[in-house]
Amino acid sequence: MVKKVLMVIAPNDFRDEEFFETKEVLEKSNIDVTVANSTGQPSKSMFGKIVTPDKNFYDVETKDFDAVVFVGGSGAAAYLNHKRALELAKEFYDSGKVVSAICIAPTILANAGILSGKNATAYPSERNNINAVGNYTGSDVTVDGKIITGSGPQAAVEFGNRIAEALK
Repeated sequence: MVKKVLMVIAPNDFRDEEFFETKEVLEKSNIDVTVANSTGQPSKSMFGKIVTPDKNFYDVETKDFDAVVFVGGSGAAAYLNHKRALELAKEFYDSGKVVSAICIAPTILANAGILSGKNATAYPSERNNINAVGNYTGSDVTVDGKIITGSGPQAAVEFGNRIAEALK
């Protein structure tokens, strides 16, 4: 059975490597990737690439996916306290599915209440947000059960590999 992953990107200023490199790793692992954002309209990356999402994340059904990936970049700040982003993280977690985030996006997981007592990494600017509820590791990639976090663009390939491994 083909595994399905939902990748959530910001409407603008998502980080290129964290999206494109992670997505490529997942697709090479025969994982079906659906891209979503909060508008359903094309998103622009930090380096100016345009990505047209497959879905508006308000139309996403958790049951249709095996994992969620929250992509970082400065634009992900729009989701740190966004009601629907927090709901998605919690729905995937509560369903026992893989929940992953990279760069500043692990703060979404912290704010959704799912990093309590968990080990996680993130971009260094997010250290206090992670430590407020969990344990910030500072590693490139941290796996704690079904929660997978990455620290930034340099970790995108390893991040993608860990998600693919978790879905086997």
